[in-house]
Amino acid sequence: MEAATSVTPEVRWKLEDIIALFDGVFGQTYDTRLIRGGDEPLYRPADYNTPYHQVIFARGFYASALHEISHWCIAGETRRQQEDYGYWYLPDGRNVEQQRAFEQAEIAPQALESLFTAACGREFYVSVDNLGGDADVDQHAFSEKVKARAERYVKAGLPLRARAFREALYRYYQAGQTLDQACTDGRKVLTA
Repeated sequence: MEAATSVTPEVRWKLEDIIALFDGVFGQTYDTRLIRGGDEPLYRPADYNTPYHQVIFARGFYASALHEISHWCIAGETRRQQEDYGYWYLPDGRNVEQQRAFEQAEIAPQALESLFTAACGREFYVSVDNLGGDADVDQHAFSEKVKARAERYVKAGLPLRARAFREALYRYYQAGQTLDQACTDGRKVLTA
């Protein structure tokens, strides 16, 4: 991928754009939409009241959107039929064992998030997400694990949906394509 263009951040990183890119690539094929949510992120499968799946990101944060998309890109068909993919989540305040489990589960999604963030021309920061816990968190060690996993994804190839979304991000943020063009190129990855 080539270097970022010289567009100002105010123009480049709008929530409406990330939503349009996600929905444009996955809305029809996977009946899934990216939704701006409240305090906590959530994945909600389609049901009687809502005929599409929802990747809900927290508080309108751009990084939260990329993170939740990363989880969705990893989740298999069965997991995508369950709320929050059927996984546990313990909020801030985890003990040592809980934090270790959390970090192990977060390596792959944060690795994808780092690749998505780079495709947007932004700087990535890992999240250990445990500011009030008992665990002594080694953020540097966790960061190195995330970086190593991202490098493995680059060498071995990203999961299909992650590859399609990264392509759309790159096309829009780095190559200067329109949202429609970037979405089209992302969808092409899905059908190649």
